[in-house]
Amino acid sequence: MQFTEEMFARHMRPINGSAIREIFKLLAKPGMISFAGGNPSNTALEPEVVSGLAREALEKYGTTLLQYGATDGFNPFRESAAEFLRGSMVNCEAEDILPTQGGTQAFDVLLKALIDPGDAVLCESPTFLGAIQAMREYNAKLIPMPTDDQGVIVEAAEELIKAHHPKLMYVIPTFQNPTGITLSLPRRKALAALASKYGVVIAEDDPYRDLRYSGEPLPTIQSFDEEGWVVYMSSFSKYVAPGLRVGAAAIKNPVLRRKMVIGKQSADTHSPLLNQAIVDAYIRKGLMPGHLERICGDYRQQLNCMLDQMKLLPEGTVHTVPQGGLFIWAALPEGMDAMEVFNRAVAHNVAFVPGTHFYTEGGHLNTLRLNFSMSDIPTIREGMARLAEVIRG
Repeated sequence: MQFTEEMFARHMRPINGSAIREIFKLLAKPGMISFAGGNPSNTALEPEVVSGLAREALEKYGTTLLQYGATDGFNPFRESAAEFLRGSMVNCEAEDILPTQGGTQAFDVLLKALIDPGDAVLCESPTFLGAIQAMREYNAKLIPMPTDDQGVIVEAAEELIKAHHPKLMYVIPTFQNPTGITLSLPRRKALAALASKYGVVIAEDDPYRDLRYSGEPLPTIQSFDEEGWVVYMSSFSKYVAPGLRVGAAAIKNPVLRRKMVIGKQSADTHSPLLNQAIVDAYIRKGLMPGHLERICGDYRQQLNCMLDQMKLLPEGTVHTVPQGGLFIWAALPEGMDAMEVFNRAVAHNVAFVPGTHFYTEGGHLNTLRLNFSMSDIPTIREGMARLAEVIRG
């Protein structure tokens, strides 16, 4: 007997997995320059610091960190994470914090708590393809919200709410993935008001917030939420180490928080206690401000270098100019196909992510996302020269 496609759950049959994860398989090719991922630079990682903090944590807490723990989280981490998030203008206390395995799991357990098959979810267009995959795995009906250089167009979002009655809205407000755009202050206030007016939960996914290289920080959407409609999702992956898989969701609504805890119980019992303790110590020792200042200084130079090299691309190419984050979004002249360019680029040892993958409805074949954080400045220059040569044929 053969294993057939019909044996899979219906909602899983059309899902092919993350395009980015597939592209990672190409990176082992000798000489490959990748602008495809969203990883922090290896120079931003601190194995000596992390190993020292792990030793200290084990000496302090002993077998507590090696035993099973509460799904609700390691209390010292919940305290320090809440303090860290308050510094980012998030309204939260320790009891509001649910530690998760990266921001990705926070969104997954939120979907698990809220979404029945066929339920509408509003999301930016384009948006993070990992979130698109997660929403499709819960058989949600994805409704794209129009955006411009100020983020979600609020008036259009309200009309979509009236038409589709969504339970959930997914927004990346700061240095959005994939575009790098930041949602304006008036629109942050307006989205919080829409959530309250229509009873829509907003998943505010904000993993890049502290990777700012210019401009002034804006209040979170959650800071304007007075009734617990906004779930703020943060992650320490881009700040400390993605391999630790430590994230934190701030959930003011205790009923929703409890449902998310229950959903996490069946997923992994709890996030690794040792990893929570490492990040807790990182925050408590005051290491984060200096670390962020250092890596943001490096990323600023890398971003500026890539922005300068965008001039090599064909006339008519337009691109974003982010104030932070890890990505630049570009649209090649109409009629060009980034998927076709991608295949030729890989043959010339340079990779990126075609933009069509970030649209729930597909299309937009002339768009692409470029990451600068994984490459030093000489590599950015070489990679952009290769890419420009490929595009120009």
